[in-house]
Amino acid sequence: MTLPHPRVKDWGVLAGLSLGAFFLEGYHPGIEDAEIYLPGILKRLHPTLFPYNSEFFESHAHMTFFPQIIAGSVRLLHLPVGIVLLGWQLLCIFLLLLACWRIARLCFREEYAVWCGVAVTAALLRMSAAGTGLYIMDEYLTPRSLSAPGALLAVGDAIEGNYLRAGMWMAVICAVHPLMSVFAGTFVVLLVFLKPKALLDIAPAKTSVAAFAVIALPVFPKVTPAYREVLETRSYFFLTNWAWYEWLGLLGPFALLAWMAWLGKRKNLGATHLICEALIVFEGIFLAMALVISMPGRFDNVAELQPMRCLHLLYILMFLIGGGLLGKFVLRDRGWRWALLFIPLCGVTVVAQRAAFPATHYVEWPWKVANNPWVQAFDWIRTNTPEDAYFAMNPMAMQLPGEDEHGFRAIAQRSLLADRVKDSGAVSMFPALAEEWQEQVNAQREWTKFQLADFQKLKARYCVDWVVVEVEQPGAVGLTCPYGNSRVRVCRIESEAR
Repeated sequence: MTLPHPRVKDWGVLAGLSLGAFFLEGYHPGIEDAEIYLPGILKRLHPTLFPYNSEFFESHAHMTFFPQIIAGSVRLLHLPVGIVLLGWQLLCIFLLLLACWRIARLCFREEYAVWCGVAVTAALLRMSAAGTGLYIMDEYLTPRSLSAPGALLAVGDAIEGNYLRAGMWMAVICAVHPLMSVFAGTFVVLLVFLKPKALLDIAPAKTSVAAFAVIALPVFPKVTPAYREVLETRSYFFLTNWAWYEWLGLLGPFALLAWMAWLGKRKNLGATHLICEALIVFEGIFLAMALVISMPGRFDNVAELQPMRCLHLLYILMFLIGGGLLGKFVLRDRGWRWALLFIPLCGVTVVAQRAAFPATHYVEWPWKVANNPWVQAFDWIRTNTPEDAYFAMNPMAMQLPGEDEHGFRAIAQRSLLADRVKDSGAVSMFPALAEEWQEQVNAQREWTKFQLADFQKLKARYCVDWVVVEVEQPGAVGLTCPYGNSRVRVCRIESEAR
């Protein structure tokens, strides 16, 4: 089953949908996991940055070629990092929708069904995959931004029978995001073996598929008290911590996919039945793994595998096929029906985005001055403090109201004492960092009650020479603060008088 290449008209529609999805989702290049990935890129561009605590992001950076790819494009294009990141974000959205279009063409003959599936996916980029903590696509650039389109392109090749090209895409995904390549590879293997002529096609597929089956599992260390504290900050690792609505998002797809598989077979909808049937088996495999890992105290040391991340790929394909079915049987070519679906859907997305980042511009353009006081302070730090400056701030700062989860290292580009919000995520994947993380976080306990002597202890113990404090923090009296705004102050810690 091989389809023709996109026409000029198709490229134009995909570009328009990509821009629409970008503006609908919003753009925040320095938030959430960008605190882990962006410093890795910056470190490769400027090796003198982050002389302290770089292990909290370099541990991830050393496991992927993502930082080298993005840093290499910055050097090649001779453009500012912010512009290049914006370009990559737009490109990744386009590639994701292109891959969705290709799979939809394998399922539906009608153009309105194909485009409805792609449009639904584009409108739901902000949707969370049940309780995994993953969105269909983040509002910033991460390795998942590249691995997701690659996974879908591999899926399309596997359905078409081009196993060699599917294997090449899998190699690319593994280089960019090794963990997500496990899920993509598993699903591609299931597609190969569940195809009606799989037994006849299996011989030429063996060589390509073999790469998927070989998974080099890391050596999982014994769970220490420090690592257990880290796991407590990542409740979504264990199904026993999921809320009822997250369980609904986990179990609901089984019924929905079974119905779509039945409909696809009954109506002869191309690859619909194959994809849905494979997704049911796919989720069942990883759900069984997740249930075992969630057994109290038994397999905590393998929780970092996060088997329910399989839902990321599942949700994309489920939305794509579900949207295609809506287009084929309900919306068809009636414009008013499309409006009844997409106007409320886009409205909900906008409301959710504003609720998540209420103190920040909807799109944070790299050339525009930030309106968020925390980001303004981080920008001042980047341009007014030495590269070897070592900072400390409230270890829970990313979760404070108005901070909007902006990452200090990603924006200020300076070293930071370990925090409890995002650095714990890095430690959850690399347990060897647990003791160091726990020690630094404990040294910052009761941050809001810190007095001058406490800041000076941090300087004596860790060589921290700068802090970011909230304006209402009374203990900051005695610090030299060259910058301040309505929310925070940036202060220097002077050596204790002898």
